[in-house]
Amino acid sequence: MSISGDIKIVIAEDAVTMRKIEVNTLKKLGFENVMQAGDGKEAIDIIQKQGDVDLVISDWNMPNMGGDELVIWLRAQEQFKGIPFLMATGQSDKSQSEKAMRHGANALIAKPFSQEELKAKIDEVMGEGSAGEEDGAGLQVGVSGKIKLRVAHIQITDHLVLGVLKHWIANGKVVPEHFELETQCKQGWNPVQDSLDRGTVDAACILAPIAMDLFNYGVPLKLVLFAHRSGSIFVRSKQGDYTKPYQNFFKQRSFLLPHKMSVHHMLTHMFFKGIGLNASLNKGDDVDVNLEVVAPINMPPFLRDNANACGFMVAEPIGTKAIAAGIAEQQFLSHKIWRNHPCCVVTMRNDFVEAHKEAVYEFTDLLVKAGKFIAERPDTAADIAVEFLDPDKKLGLKAPILRNVLTDPEGIKTNDLYPSKDDLDKMQRYMHDEMEVGSLVDLDKFIDTQYADAACAGMPRSTSVLMDSAELVEQILQPTDEKTERSAKAMLEQEGRYLTFILNNQEFGINIFKVREIIKMMEFVKVHQAPPYAKGVINLRDKVIPVLDMRAKLGMEEVEYTDRSCIVIVETSAFGGSRQVGLAVDSVSEVISFKSADIEDPPTLGAGIDTNYILGMAKTDTDVKILLDIDQAINY
Repeated sequence: MSISGDIKIVIAEDAVTMRKIEVNTLKKLGFENVMQAGDGKEAIDIIQKQGDVDLVISDWNMPNMGGDELVIWLRAQEQFKGIPFLMATGQSDKSQSEKAMRHGANALIAKPFSQEELKAKIDEVMGEGSAGEEDGAGLQVGVSGKIKLRVAHIQITDHLVLGVLKHWIANGKVVPEHFELETQCKQGWNPVQDSLDRGTVDAACILAPIAMDLFNYGVPLKLVLFAHRSGSIFVRSKQGDYTKPYQNFFKQRSFLLPHKMSVHHMLTHMFFKGIGLNASLNKGDDVDVNLEVVAPINMPPFLRDNANACGFMVAEPIGTKAIAAGIAEQQFLSHKIWRNHPCCVVTMRNDFVEAHKEAVYEFTDLLVKAGKFIAERPDTAADIAVEFLDPDKKLGLKAPILRNVLTDPEGIKTNDLYPSKDDLDKMQRYMHDEMEVGSLVDLDKFIDTQYADAACAGMPRSTSVLMDSAELVEQILQPTDEKTERSAKAMLEQEGRYLTFILNNQEFGINIFKVREIIKMMEFVKVHQAPPYAKGVINLRDKVIPVLDMRAKLGMEEVEYTDRSCIVIVETSAFGGSRQVGLAVDSVSEVISFKSADIEDPPTLGAGIDTNYILGMAKTDTDVKILLDIDQAINY
């Protein structure tokens, strides 16, 4: 029996943007009768006025009254004590979940959550589903007859060692003797955590603090390897004035984290504490920066669309892509504060480890080799990363962005994956002692180094250095003066191959992916009342294609076409949908590859002069070529 879309739902969430996202998610699930509250007290007013509310979904931390107080109040009221209650929170460690259930919540859903996760939780609290479903749990044998090794991951470079191994196996470079690999790409950390907890995967690349929290609460796990070292980035929004005192840019704004149990939370806490600000997931008058948990892939659009968000810290390539898209500015790389720090680890369930030691030895050995390959051949690894991290092309990742991430001297390190107990102890003790997050675990029982001992034998070890100093934090608070470096990172989206052509003795370029073909000049069919730059239409293999004169479009003097004149057929979305358009140009030159370092921002030519149609200025040994955003140029 399905849940009616007419049920009355009260959603309590103080963050306006987050509340809009959650309401839209409910509507996509078919629930239209959604009432919104900014805190627990507003939710109580709505519930008392309505009287027949069917479901309450509430954030944990809110001003005036939080979700914990709200559920306690509900359970104390005879009239309302039976209302199903779903706690939605960024406080996603096991202790908070247990506390919410003790106080009367029917279930807890950890932020960030997907549409599918929310539906499953609503089904559960409304009696239509089960929290204990174990479909797919337990060891499985693959079609080859070898044990199937199911490994969960998300779309970040931290997990690229797994992607390289998958690529090797798919291309026959490696044929594992003891296992059959199955990778499972998840939408966020909660599904990874849940799959590892329930045993529907055998292993996962997962944030170290999440793994330690699961271990602390009895999930049978072993940490066998680091997935990488370093590799995360702190960016700030381009919305707002970043001027002295720089601390004020962040005050009373939201900052985004991928998970409460993460090194990102730790390093963010250290940075804000160092500049005299209290940043916390807990709401309150003493909090200067409100931390919010958002899925990594959703961070750039959240930052772009929410003026109150001041930045985020996340694994790459999410941050560099946001910089390249003009959404954010780099504040610092995580390596700057904690050199060669751990972040994601490879954990495996005990049942797999105990039953298939040979497979674990082989798996860790291949991951170590993959890490060495990434360090030695970052260009090839970047190409592999595009397919592994963005197989459906939804993130819009490009190889230049991945190459930038993999070659940055302070970026991700994959040449030493040996699991350091000292480093993990630094992490857990800072989070427990300074942040009051998580519990201390016995690392000797949690980490099993026998597999890394074999895989990393004879390899050099990295030195981890935690740079916790006021001078360093003050230094990275300052805006960078390295304009060339900043421009190169911002130009990464523009890097690539361009078809160059001539207009009025000046060379222009169009990204080659926009070009469909080049044809000789041909007769146009005139269209009455068309603007001067619209020369007419042509019939190209039974397809009617409009032709625009690019001289006229860009305000140049028109001339007679010559035997060198031609028409470049491009694919454009300038007219509200994808279609082909012909561009009449003086002549076509060549196809050239430009690196981001060769491309600079368009010049500032004064007020009232629009250069939005220019992607950048590409430098060669002899001249400068103007790279066009062809969609903008057509609309210019």
